[in-house]
Amino acid sequence: MNQPHVLQLCHGYEPPFLDVARQYAGLFADTPYKVTTVYLTGEFSDQVANESSSDEVFFLENTSRDVRGLKRKQIKQLQRICEQRQFSFAIAHRFKPLYICSHIPDLFTVGVHHAFGDYQRKTRRWFVNRRQQRLALLGVSNAVRDDIRHCLPHWSSDRIQTLYNRVDYEQLKANLVEREAARKYLGLTQNQYVFANVGRLHPDKDQTTLLKAFALIAGQLPNAVLAILGQGRLESELKQLAQSLGIAKQVLFLGMVPEAAQYYKAFDSFVLTSDHEPFGMVLLEAMAAGLPVIATDCGGGKEVVEGCGQLFPLGDAQQLASHMTQIYGLSSQDKTALADKMDAKVTQNFSYSVVKDHFWQLPFIKPYAMKMGVA
Repeated sequence: MNQPHVLQLCHGYEPPFLDVARQYAGLFADTPYKVTTVYLTGEFSDQVANESSSDEVFFLENTSRDVRGLKRKQIKQLQRICEQRQFSFAIAHRFKPLYICSHIPDLFTVGVHHAFGDYQRKTRRWFVNRRQQRLALLGVSNAVRDDIRHCLPHWSSDRIQTLYNRVDYEQLKANLVEREAARKYLGLTQNQYVFANVGRLHPDKDQTTLLKAFALIAGQLPNAVLAILGQGRLESELKQLAQSLGIAKQVLFLGMVPEAAQYYKAFDSFVLTSDHEPFGMVLLEAMAAGLPVIATDCGGGKEVVEGCGQLFPLGDAQQLASHMTQIYGLSSQDKTALADKMDAKVTQNFSYSVVKDHFWQLPFIKPYAMKMGVA
């Protein structure tokens, strides 16, 4: 029997999608399947090829402009690759790669969706409905899955499933810089209590509510500061808001910090105020550092935090302030118990082994598992 191959098509390898490609390639480790990963955009890179954890990697080196429109060039590029290999099925991240894969005759494609609203457009719904028999769809959270199901009501629920993002939890922990060194690197003093937020300075991340909540409690919590890591178009507006709320000296805009997850021990707690976060990888990173976490009660973030952290209604500064005050007052024993809960939640839901097992039990993947004897 010829060795079976799986195609993975990615729009590009810009963060976080190189890690996404590596995660999905890892699903086939210790199986008969060989993984061919193809990047539509981005120049050739030995480092990316090595970090993709795939048996072979192709760089088609298109620009973002190239992959607009009907994508005839990219379809032909992929067809040439497919002519040389017999792919059992394909995994396509985001809609454009799914569209391109869907033009390869007889190639069953699993489309992975990392955001809400991918099927709000009527043209996209029309396209996938026509190709429904050789497509299956995954959301990175139940919230994203349900958004897709709502947009495609005539699809069987078996063909629209969830596969969580996963994390090498122990590796995350091993990479953490110790608290004193991390604070020194970020310019934080050792006696501060640091609420942290990491993400783009963008309306989707709703740092406006975070600043308003912090303003309600800043005067009552000795040495409390709010550290915001990230860049974006709202930076000036958010700084002005902090000034108008009278908390400018207690809000630290630290900008973009490369490999930020390594420095999470510098913080005392973590707050994510996003509007319908599709998943919330930063929450897993914070949990690996043992930080008490607060997140909005919507989107994929709720699925990560529920049972081991605090949730508040989107945009509710008063409720968020109450949770921040509560977390500020946690004892060391409370924090240890909370860290144990977070460890258990991650291990049981978001570890590589658990997600890999779930992948091979998906109704549209199980036939491929049975064919090749994958447990």
